[in-house]
Amino acid sequence: MTTKLDQLTGWLKERKITEVECLISDLTGIARGKISPTNKFLDEKGMRLPESVLLQTVTGDYVEDDIYYELLDPADIDMFCRPDPNAVFLVPWAIEPTAQVIHDTYDKMGNPIELSPRNILKKVLKMYADMGWQPIVAPEMEFYLTKRCEDPDLPFQPPVGRSGRQETGRQSFSIDAANEFDPLFEDMYDWCEAQGLDLDTLIHEEGTAQMEINFRHGEALHLADQILVFKRTMREAALKHNVAATFMAKPMTGEPGSAMHLHQSVIDLETGRNIFSNPDGSMSQLFLHHVGGLQKYIPELLPMFAPNVNSFRRFLPDTSAPVNVEWGEENRTVGLRVPDSDPQNRRVENRLAGADANPYLAIAASLLCGYIGMVEELTPSQPVKGRGYERRNLRLPLTLETALERMESCRQLEKYLSPKFITGYVAVKRAEQENYHRVISSWEREFLMLSV
Repeated sequence: MTTKLDQLTGWLKERKITEVECLISDLTGIARGKISPTNKFLDEKGMRLPESVLLQTVTGDYVEDDIYYELLDPADIDMFCRPDPNAVFLVPWAIEPTAQVIHDTYDKMGNPIELSPRNILKKVLKMYADMGWQPIVAPEMEFYLTKRCEDPDLPFQPPVGRSGRQETGRQSFSIDAANEFDPLFEDMYDWCEAQGLDLDTLIHEEGTAQMEINFRHGEALHLADQILVFKRTMREAALKHNVAATFMAKPMTGEPGSAMHLHQSVIDLETGRNIFSNPDGSMSQLFLHHVGGLQKYIPELLPMFAPNVNSFRRFLPDTSAPVNVEWGEENRTVGLRVPDSDPQNRRVENRLAGADANPYLAIAASLLCGYIGMVEELTPSQPVKGRGYERRNLRLPLTLETALERMESCRQLEKYLSPKFITGYVAVKRAEQENYHRVISSWEREFLMLSV
């Protein structure tokens, strides 16, 4: 009988792959792992990595020692990483025929590693499966193209397009502005097609040289894998054309932030019917409970949607970014938008997640909030009609510090997310925040140097 690993072996040999990038996602969303000759990869059927990789910060530092040794074996042992044959992609920009394979992580007893972002998403998806449900998601990824910037003290600048000029002003949905970077996007689309990524549309967003790529709706784990791969692909395509692509939530002063909007619905596994709609086409109670869960628990899990200090710069009124978790139909001024659709495609769009969020964790958190709402039968507030920026009754935490405190103190989450994950994730984000506070900003030099 042919196994999935046999199929993977055949896939690699058929394409004459000589190297395999063995990947896992850390808590930040950075791809970490090893590059292995194909024969070695097939012989070992996986790799080992220190479990401490999952307590690394975005700067490469680690959490405080007391938490480090509370969560990890003092001997700093390895975890076992096994390839997922359903998460195999080409590396089209590599010189040699190369594949990237996303791995799952286990301890020596075969138990899933609790700190792994991919395992967190799989855990949430199992909760749905146990109820006879399957979530369907469709992510939208916003990002900026900028000039290459070697000095991090200098602000980003828009890149020069085919016309030889930098973009200026607001160019929302402009075809010509997007076509300024046609050669870059041709490579990006070719590479994504070679990798089997389910891209839908390319849009020029509101910001200067800000773009958006929409993904076709599908299974949550597969789309989280695709976002991890897409971010790598987009950066490589930009570098090939001597510009940079950034998924920072707020990379430029005075410009809109970049989001990872998540459209989500749920189907009944037995019938394939969207459980968000009643037989007569109206909103179901499960849909309203799902929205109620998003409203109640997004503020408790906000660090999984807004993981960095920079993330909170995006939450400003009148910038196409949410400042609350109000909901409304066809309303982009609230955090939870319900697009107009037929009953089978009824969904809610979570507009809170930033483009800088780890896709596994943002999707897991968004689905978990809705799941809790459905099983606990939570009631949402009344939908907002018209402008939603003034509504303050569902206010989000305003800083990363406050958000981490709320996530850490929400005991209800421990029923669904392990205390080990919550402790580890909060510790990593606190370590990054402390590192940030050590850096003196240009604002401080400009306004305080000669004035205080």
